[in-house]
Amino acid sequence: MKHQTYGYVRVSTREQNEDRQLIAMKEFHVPEHNIFIDKLSGKDFYRPRYLELIKKVHKGDLIVVKSIDRLGRNYNDIKEQWRILTREKEVDLVVLDMPLLDTRQGKDLLGTLISDIVLQLLSFVAQSERENIRQRQAEGIRAAKLKGVRFGRPPKPLKNSFTYVKHQWQAGQVTAKQAAAMLGICERTFFRKIKAAHSGGASQNV
Repeated sequence: MKHQTYGYVRVSTREQNEDRQLIAMKEFHVPEHNIFIDKLSGKDFYRPRYLELIKKVHKGDLIVVKSIDRLGRNYNDIKEQWRILTREKEVDLVVLDMPLLDTRQGKDLLGTLISDIVLQLLSFVAQSERENIRQRQAEGIRAAKLKGVRFGRPPKPLKNSFTYVKHQWQAGQVTAKQAAAMLGICERTFFRKIKAAHSGGASQNV
C-alpha cells in the first residue's frame, strides 16, 4: 500500500481563518482531499475531524501540522498523542514551523531523543504562553474594575420619565408593579430607585 500524506488544520473558532495553514499544506504538497480541518478549541483531542484522521492513517503515513499548538493545547495531551501516533500507529509527523520535529529524519536513538526534547520544550512553551495570556486578561479586568469600568450588560434604560411615573405611584394612580412595567424595570429596581431618589442619589429626570 502506498504511503499517504495527510494535513491537519485547526482554528479555535468558526470566525478564525485557516488560510495560512492551508497555504502551508499546499506548499508541502499535501493532497487537498487529505486535509482534515477542525474549527474547535484545542483543549482536548475529542475533535471530529482529528479522530477521523487518526482512524484513517496507517503505518508509514505522514501527518503534517503547521505548528505544535495546532495539534493541541495541553502539554501532557500533546506528548501522549505524539507517542500514540509515532509509536503505536507508527506514522510520521512533521511540524512545519519547527524542522527538528520531523520524525522522518534521525530515526536513530539520538534523533529520537532530540525530537522528544524539542517536543517537550515546545509543548511546555505553548501551554505557558496560554496561561500567561489568561493571567494578563484577568489582571487587565481587575485593573479596569478598579478604575470603575463596568462589565456585563449595561443598565436597562428607563422607557419613560421616572419623575412622572413616581408621582403617579405616590398619588395611588398606579401600583408599584404597574409603575415598574411602565419604566421597563422590575418592581425591586423601582423601589431601589425610589429610595435613591429620596436620598438624593437619583436624577429627577431620567
